Amino acid sequence: MSSGGKKKLILPIFLLLGLIFAGLGLYYYINHLLTTPIEFENIEVDDKAALKLNALEQISKKNGITEWKLKASSATLLKDRNKAVLKDVDIIFYTKQNTQVHLTADQGELDTKTHDMTFSKHVTVRYQHYTLTSETLHYAKKPHIIRSDSRVTVNDEASVIEADSMEIPLNRDLIILKGHVEGHFSENTQIPNTL
Repeated sequence: MSSGGKKKLILPIFLLLGLIFAGLGLYYYINHLLTTPIEFENIEVDDKAALKLNALEQISKKNGITEWKLKASSATLLKDRNKAVLKDVDIIFYTKQNTQVHLTADQGELDTKTHDMTFSKHVTVRYQHYTLTSETLHYAKKPHIIRSDSRVTVNDEASVIEADSMEIPLNRDLIILKGHVEGHFSENTQIPNTL
């Protein structure tokens, strides 16, 4: 074999050996990455939570009719209680006449068995052309009622009504104000259907 033929044969052998060593090196490096345990730092574990969701959407229907649609930015299901703690709640309730009642709140609690709910912090309800605000509101699923035992304010563009407590029976298209009720009205005010 001539020296030119040997050079042509040696170059592919060195290239093949180089590829084999590079492949083995890559294999051992990837294997090392996969078998090395990952260390986590500054992990907060909520020992009361069974499950934490970054977003929640739920629809409640009764006899095929939608009663409410719920959205929350996060939900924490508690281990020992049938509760889900909600953040940034946005819920639409539907009346029997299919009118929408839109509720927003910073926080909420959902009973996962009964689907009763409590809302707190910056609670706002938009119902027809009225806006209702309160510190806390409660929703009872079985009678399909929103109620508040704390002071409420109901306004539209021309009037303001305040009361010690309130109920909205969603199947009756009605707002019931209770306790010390006080209002400020303009000439053009249409008084809502209240008791």
